[in-house]
Parts: sequence; C-alpha cells; structure tokens
Amino acid sequence: EVQLVESGGGLVQAGGSLRLSCAASGATFDDYAYGWFRQAPGKEREGVSWITPSDGTTVYTDSLKGRFTISSDNAKNTVYLQMNSLKPEDTAVYYCASVWSLTATQAMGVPGNSYDYWGQGTQVTVSS
Repeated sequence: EVQLVESGGGLVQAGGSLRLSCAASGATFDDYAYGWFRQAPGKEREGVSWITPSDGTTVYTDSLKGRFTISSDNAKNTVYLQMNSLKPEDTAVYYCASVWSLTATQAMGVPGNSYDYWGQGTQVTVSS
C-alpha cells in the first residue's frame, strides 16, 4: 500500500520558519514527481512546489519563490518543504501528493485529481 505521511506543521509567529516532511512508502520513490499543495479555510487548494527526485528538478509557484524550498532525500524516501519568512496568509493545511512518471514541470500543470496519492495533510498556522 502506498502511503504519503506529512509532518512538521505547527504554530509559528510571522517571520518564523517551518520544515515540512513527506515520507513516502510502498512504491519506488523516484518513479514519481511530488508536489506540495495547500488549502486555506474558504479557499481553493493551490499548488506550492514540485520536485522530480530522480534528477532534483524543482518548480515553484511564482508568488512563493524565494521563501519556500523543496528538496528530497532519496535515501529516506522523503520530500521536504522548507518555509521561511512565514506570513499569516501562509496559514493552511499543507498536503503532499505524488504522480507517477512525470517531471516536476509536468506535474505543476496536472490537476490535483490526476495525482496518484495524497497525504493526510499537516496544519500550518502563522500568527501575526
């Protein structure tokens, strides 16, 4: 059974940092591209960042580029999202998802319902 398990969310003050983790199991890790998404209350889900672990390619939503960094540790089958200079508007549930046999750039253009697997989400709350 394929599982994606997110962790690392929490409550942080504006300007602070958090690192989210997404641990994958049950499938060949680098056969997939991985994306981080977020959904704030009352808003639609939005893509944040994507990575192709097989070659390290990364892609970001323009508005978040420079504050967020996606990375992977292929030996640990884990994808990370380092979030710096957090703002109250970053408050959301953050999800990890994987899609088979696409690059990060391709995955960025794929709708959420085309992803193969989703994690349960981790809450990030940024206080002002």
